[in-house]
Amino acid sequence: MVDLSTGIAGAYCTKLLADGGAQVIKVESPQGDPLRSWSASGAGIEPGADGALFSFLACSKHSVVADTEVDDDIDLVNTLLAAADAVVWSRGSTIADAFTPATLRRSHPHLIVTAITPFGLEGPWADRPATEFTLQAWSGGVIGIGRGSPDRAPVFVGGQVGEYFAGAYASVATLTSRFRQLSCGTGELLDLSMLETQILGLTYYPVSYFAMLGRPWRDARKVTVPGIARAKDGLVDVGCGTAQQWFDLCAMTGHQEWIDEESPLSITELANEKADEIYAWMQGQTVDEIRELATAFRIPNAPVANGANITGLDHFVERRSFVANPRDGFCQPDHPYRMRPMLLGPPRPAPRLGEHTAHYRQTRPPARQPSAGNGAADHMPFNGLRVLDLTTFWAGPCCTHFLAMLGAEVVHVESTGKPDGTRLIAGVPTTEDQWWERSPIFSGLNTNKKGLTLDLQTSTGRELLRRFIATSDVVVENFTPRVLDQIGLDFAAVQAIRRDAILLRMPGFGLDGTWRDNPAFAYVIEAAAGLSWLTGYPDDNPYEPYSIGDPNAGVHAINALLLALEHRRRTGQGVLVEAAMVDAALNIAAEQVIEYSAYGALLQRGGNRGPTAAPQNLYRTADVDEFGRLDSWVAIAVATDEQWVALCEALGGPQWAIDTALSSAAGRRAQHDLIDENLGAWCRHRGSDEIVGCLWDAGVPVAKVMQPHRQTELAQLGFRGFFEVVEHPVNNPAPHSTVPLRFSAGPDRFHRHPAPLLGQHNHELLAEVGLSEQEIADLEAAGVIGRAPVGARKAHAR
Repeated sequence: MVDLSTGIAGAYCTKLLADGGAQVIKVESPQGDPLRSWSASGAGIEPGADGALFSFLACSKHSVVADTEVDDDIDLVNTLLAAADAVVWSRGSTIADAFTPATLRRSHPHLIVTAITPFGLEGPWADRPATEFTLQAWSGGVIGIGRGSPDRAPVFVGGQVGEYFAGAYASVATLTSRFRQLSCGTGELLDLSMLETQILGLTYYPVSYFAMLGRPWRDARKVTVPGIARAKDGLVDVGCGTAQQWFDLCAMTGHQEWIDEESPLSITELANEKADEIYAWMQGQTVDEIRELATAFRIPNAPVANGANITGLDHFVERRSFVANPRDGFCQPDHPYRMRPMLLGPPRPAPRLGEHTAHYRQTRPPARQPSAGNGAADHMPFNGLRVLDLTTFWAGPCCTHFLAMLGAEVVHVESTGKPDGTRLIAGVPTTEDQWWERSPIFSGLNTNKKGLTLDLQTSTGRELLRRFIATSDVVVENFTPRVLDQIGLDFAAVQAIRRDAILLRMPGFGLDGTWRDNPAFAYVIEAAAGLSWLTGYPDDNPYEPYSIGDPNAGVHAINALLLALEHRRRTGQGVLVEAAMVDAALNIAAEQVIEYSAYGALLQRGGNRGPTAAPQNLYRTADVDEFGRLDSWVAIAVATDEQWVALCEALGGPQWAIDTALSSAAGRRAQHDLIDENLGAWCRHRGSDEIVGCLWDAGVPVAKVMQPHRQTELAQLGFRGFFEVVEHPVNNPAPHSTVPLRFSAGPDRFHRHPAPLLGQHNHELLAEVGLSEQEIADLEAAGVIGRAPVGARKAHAR
């Protein structure tokens, strides 16, 4: 692989590929990747030295320096490209300017070209400036999850998580296209939009939700209770997302009298009503005491980790979740997934600038010979792959959904006693006909899949599951580890059924360690990994991102699965893949532990300010929002000195901005309060459209803070066809999000079939494994299979 990218997204993409065994050659200009001099804490990087984050992201790569003004260097880069299978590209360097995606496709048609840009390579916004902060605003992820307090501005998710998430998706895209390249012998252009990755990572199918139910997922910001709370000796995160968890929380805090199963209030309303008493109780306990009790009650919980304390947490110590950087010795996360018998090798030292230039000049690699291939270039990458999907909620289904959208046959297994949890969380009244089929979340995560119900608590159900394992290439599950143990389906049992099967397990905290059996929802994963620590205001407890933990786990699990499939292709071996949610989260929060162990700097949350731009903040506008509130905002982020000049000119050269100290990022950061006061005053008297038009046309990164169910209003998403209308036998047609990239070899449409009705394909699938119509009817009569939840069946019988 040739890496022509700069910044975190491309670097993380190629790191994941290098970890998986790819030979990655990073081509840099003589000045080097700007990441070489980057430190989020502002630690001074000596000339010729590399920042710690670069040393983490560049592990196991080679570095070649090329000057675009020198013909021999251009020839060298073309030689490397001719010998490569794939190239990763992003804007930001003279090398990228000289080798654009269009140029790469013309000159080297055998290559997979993965282009990472804010909005995509084409469309009305293709050349607009953006930062991760403004992309979060455009995505709806800043305001749409309801994060934060209604009396303050909404707040973004800190820590540059969107960059890492986009990099993980770019790696998945490259590996996916590699499947097609191996079978067809051709390359293609993969056009990845970081805005679209933000939508998939920070919002929860809001467009489908609004279209199907006529209301937004959240319409106001609310502090989660308990959420992240202060204990006697620190911060702890305790979740309360279901009725049972609320009842258990009442018992845990000694307030059984709060339990009222007939209350008309929601769980959130009940918890907020008792918030003061809950917080007072928690302040009287230590973190360990609270966590011990919560764990005993099966209430999701985690310590709130940061760069200073995370390496000492017992679970991570026991699992050896952190390793020493092989060149500079600081602490960094280990791989985001584990495999056996296939093993990911230890990272090798990052290269110094141009370390391998002489080697590649002297021993130029031979050009790739075109592969004959054996199929049409436009066939689906995962045609012929059968996946048995035992997952539920978000992390697991989004992993298998990607496979289903790109050609895999995915059989989604539920039971009538315990359907997929996303069927149950839409707030659809159980008095509605087929209420369990009306969840926009289930619909958004499960198109193209087949639906099978099996009661795995019965021996008959387990025996049938084994028959399906025998016909499947991949089995995916995201239960807590004890569940699969209880039904006797560990890797040895799967291999006994099918020797080359891949078992992909997605536990929250891993298959071993102190927290192994703890329930894992996104928010506790985010707290335990450090993602929550950087989200929120410095004068308050952190806020739970409450979003990225699940889809981030899903996209990393796809990466791991594709590596396992390649291993099977080469060796014929099955693979056990352990893609723990928390390991994926540790990797996208890596900068915190890296900065602390390398420089002694504890990164802190800064509200809507951040280390990559100054000024960077949200500013209230004059607009009244769709709910009648003066709660409309724009995001502005000045990432370069040139953008500051452009901002000042767009504002008409105001007197307050003339100070020469503001011409540098350090100077602007020192006077951020002054800038915020004046920018805020300017924005307060203008509408969002006027502000965006004025500043974006001038070249300043700016965005509306979108309500997420309004994503379809963004012209760029319409141009790229990010949403597709899906028909459904129970629900009205509704737009559904797709994948965050466009494959030049297709498909043109991703959603081919709606999400399955509960047990919709029972007869078809059971007949395939040899059951007669009578046997299938007997299974239904016995409740082993069915097409309605147990409670709904009983109500109908009455």
